[in-house]
Amino acid sequence: MSGNILGNIAIGLVAGAIGTAAMTAAQTAQMKATGRSGSTTPAKAAENLFGLDPWTDAEEETLSNKMHWAYGTALGGVCGILASLFDDQEPLTGLSFLAMSWTSGLFLPAALKASSPPTEWAPAEIASDAAFHAVYAGATVAAFHGIQAMISKR
Repeated sequence: MSGNILGNIAIGLVAGAIGTAAMTAAQTAQMKATGRSGSTTPAKAAENLFGLDPWTDAEEETLSNKMHWAYGTALGGVCGILASLFDDQEPLTGLSFLAMSWTSGLFLPAALKASSPPTEWAPAEIASDAAFHAVYAGATVAAFHGIQAMISKR
């Protein structure tokens, strides 16, 4: 294993926030271009997971944003773990992180009864979800390695 795994997890958390910002920007651009509204899936997952009562639309939107950011940031820690496991080999870290983050994005909401299973999604929805997760994973891994490089130059 490469480096300090706790240090890599910490870097991954920061990188996860950066990746979440990139994904959010891509989703916001798509919503503006298509007129679609934001997803309430993160709020529904939290409501089901924690047994929360139904929310007003505004509260559900706020909760969705908070869950989206918390989950994306926390998932960045896994990028740090993968980087340690793969001795910082960028292609392995990146591809593994993309596969893990997209798979969790596909199946975790359905498992929490916050969305339909991806087997019921239209091909365009799957493609869009894949693209957003590619943006997230790519930005997270790039940020991880960029931060790591800055730290190693100190």
